[in-house]
Amino acid sequence: MKKRIIKIIDFKTALRIFSKRKETYINKKMIEYVNKIISEVKKKGDFALIKFMKKIDKVDLDIDKIIVKKSDIEKAYEKISDEQIEALKFMKERIEKFEKKILENIYFKYIDSEYGLEVEYTYKPIESIGCYIPSGKVAYPSTVFMTVIPAKIAGVPRIVLCSPPKWNNEINPLILVSADMCGVNEIYRIGGAQAIAALAYGTQTIKPVNKIIGPGNIYVTIAKILVSRNVSIDLPAGPSEIVILADESANPKYIALDLISQAEHDFNSISLLVTTSKFLAKKVLFEIESMLPSIDNYEIVKESISKSYIIVCKNIDEAILFINNFAPEHLEIILEKPEEVIEHILNAGIILVGENTPVPLTDYCVGTNHVLPTGGYGKTYSGLSVLDYIKRFYIVKCSKESIEKFKYFAKILAESEKLKNHYLAIEGRLK
Repeated sequence: MKKRIIKIIDFKTALRIFSKRKETYINKKMIEYVNKIISEVKKKGDFALIKFMKKIDKVDLDIDKIIVKKSDIEKAYEKISDEQIEALKFMKERIEKFEKKILENIYFKYIDSEYGLEVEYTYKPIESIGCYIPSGKVAYPSTVFMTVIPAKIAGVPRIVLCSPPKWNNEINPLILVSADMCGVNEIYRIGGAQAIAALAYGTQTIKPVNKIIGPGNIYVTIAKILVSRNVSIDLPAGPSEIVILADESANPKYIALDLISQAEHDFNSISLLVTTSKFLAKKVLFEIESMLPSIDNYEIVKESISKSYIIVCKNIDEAILFINNFAPEHLEIILEKPEEVIEHILNAGIILVGENTPVPLTDYCVGTNHVLPTGGYGKTYSGLSVLDYIKRFYIVKCSKESIEKFKYFAKILAESEKLKNHYLAIEGRLK
């Protein structure tokens, strides 16, 4: 009997497989390994960075090569095409539109004439941000724009970027050009957990930042979680995920293409189809097996898809329950009546509706941010936006009239909490 490249399982089996997702996603050995890297970077700074670059990334650099100079960026421009520049500019403009729109809706001023009160809700930018941009066999200039543009829109004065130099001991030229186009202040040739440690605690060359932003592999994700005791992070964004919820109205070829497109990110990417239709499940399986022999990035896709599943549920309620438990990074809904399901989806990084809204469109062209929570963290985290680069606070101005009108309830509440001096600080202004 022919072995299937992607397994078809039922709802209960799927719940069991993914119930302990975080425990299998991050294990004790990984945490100990990353902790050692962080500890050594804290103690030895640049020397530890050079050591781990050589050991892990097989990159041999001198300490003075950690910093990317202006001349390096100029050379990077010579290595990319005019068409690539044009596409990067287009993406930049799209993201800027969305991030500006978000920020426009944050500020408000509230005047309560009945109580003589003025409240302003406003924001200030975080003072320094460290953006981590992964780079291995492929580079992600799109992630530069997704992480840096919101910082620029927010007004962050110091933006630092780290990326591993895996392209002949250099950062990929597309990443360097993207960083320059976005206005990054400092760029460093450093990757992995050691880069996260450097951004968090600083070295002789790299000054620490207030917040670390950006996705990475499992070790980068663990490092971000570990240093979050001392420095803020955006969200745990690890290996890519897609869940497609579809019925018999869906085109099986489109579903197969979308599952494969996410699988090519990483060996550990997760690509799932959730459906109530056994007929669709078999059709999608056939499409994947037909496409697989001739696709690009074959080895990555084959291994990733072999760890993925088609989940056949008895009804749509089971499908929704699985999705809310899984909390996918990307959720595509390809149903005859999607609006009846969307309102019941509680946990997802982004929801893409209809057969003409594949994930790659939102990766590059739509303008929405593609740095999204993975590993089940969509239950408590949101996707990246300009909101992650600002501190929001109230500015409050009260009058004597405010004190007169609030004092009765303030007294009751203060005495209920046995904090009498709280009330005296209010009452004292009336004497």
